[in-house]
Amino acid sequence: MLVVETVAKIRRAYFVQQKPIKQICRELKVSRKVVRKVIRSEATAFQYTRAVQPAPKLGSWRGELDRMLLANASKVRRERLTLMRIYEALRGLGYEGGYDAVRRYAKGWKRERAAVAAQAFVPLSFAPGEAYQFDWSHETVLIGGTTTEIKVAHVRLCHSRMPFVRAYPRESQEMVFDAHDRAFAFFRGTCQRGIYDNMKTAVDAIFVGRERAYNRRFLQMCSHYLVEPVACTPASGWEKGQVENQVGLVRERLFTPRIRVRSYDELNALLLDGVIAYAKAHPHPEQLDRTVWQAFEAERAALVPYAGRFDGFHAVPAAVSSTCLVRFDNNRYSVTASALGRPVEVRAYAERVEIRQDGRIVGEHARGFGRNQTVFDPWHYVPVLARKPGALRNGAPFKDWVLPAALDRIRRKLAGSADGDRQMVEILTAVLRDGLSAVEAACAEALREGVHSADVVLNILARQREPTVPVTILTPESLRLRHEPVADCARYDSLRRAP
Repeated sequence: MLVVETVAKIRRAYFVQQKPIKQICRELKVSRKVVRKVIRSEATAFQYTRAVQPAPKLGSWRGELDRMLLANASKVRRERLTLMRIYEALRGLGYEGGYDAVRRYAKGWKRERAAVAAQAFVPLSFAPGEAYQFDWSHETVLIGGTTTEIKVAHVRLCHSRMPFVRAYPRESQEMVFDAHDRAFAFFRGTCQRGIYDNMKTAVDAIFVGRERAYNRRFLQMCSHYLVEPVACTPASGWEKGQVENQVGLVRERLFTPRIRVRSYDELNALLLDGVIAYAKAHPHPEQLDRTVWQAFEAERAALVPYAGRFDGFHAVPAAVSSTCLVRFDNNRYSVTASALGRPVEVRAYAERVEIRQDGRIVGEHARGFGRNQTVFDPWHYVPVLARKPGALRNGAPFKDWVLPAALDRIRRKLAGSADGDRQMVEILTAVLRDGLSAVEAACAEALREGVHSADVVLNILARQREPTVPVTILTPESLRLRHEPVADCARYDSLRRAP
């Protein structure tokens, strides 16, 4: 095969240097036929391609090989045989040819099959309020100066093409619930059907055809919003092509160049403004006289009314440690001291963690998505301080504890006293009984009088708890005389004459 360099030398020698063909053949050691071919064709590169590859030993086995290749292609990917295994099976049936002939034939068979199956799609049309599509995408942003890979939930109304996007740290089930609720609240309604891929947070098992075993909690959410879930065929993203296109659109318009934000709240506000601005500025692909936003406003009347927030949590059991901490998702969260010694249920929401025991909430915190973080609520440990007041000074939950202004002033003043920790614990314990606002008001009253003793604060609280006796100078109705007595002085005379 002629290389490009040799072709270039022949062309320069003949057309530029005016050398005869015989001299060119002698210098470059090529035949006259080759030189004439280069000169006459004016081509700068030549490549030999065999039109027909002979396979004499494979000829009678092509039907059997076709059957084996077709059966193998119909299997799921993880169960398919390698081409070497198919060759070995063919050898077991009596084929005496080599592997290379089988490999070349299989390559051509696959190319022909792909050409036949080159996809032509039927355009879809949806009625107002008929369906929406849901999907996830992964994007990279800078949050607080740190490069972070986020998960973006995409919801798209099929009729009006109205998009909704929201960013999350993960793709877990509670994030799916939160994304649906926020999307439906934004749309002020939902559709009759929801089209999904076979994500694990929704589908537990895939059966033949369209049959699916959906996750129980996912079905509860769909029932709450009156949505019928529909799952796509595996590896068939074109069945929800609108939301697949939305992923690329949002990535190009909202995540390029790379976004820099301080928090997820700021990022989500930016994304919501971005999709609204896009919908108001771009025409609907089918209703060319309307923008996407105008088509969306017209579709709202056909949506199923928004049913309110679904209690979308992911629940797991947990144990309470001796330090009143519950471990969940590689982090620790505090609970009230009364929960010690019995199991609890952790309900994880998209943005918070709620811990319950026997139906009552024993702890509630903003959710952390790092690792090995400990989230304290100092009030959970106040009952423990009643037995161990010295822990107030060095206890981890009380580091950087921000108290109301009056309570904080009392704490600073008591810090210099010998029994200041004990007195402060008595005041804090009163919060559990009287409430934070009442104790803060009592502390403020004590400070106005120039004192900061716990006894004074507790005395003020005790007076506030006692009912106030009404002051009046009028005689109560029950003590009024109904029959005025008649004066009789003779009775006194009889008493005076008595012996």
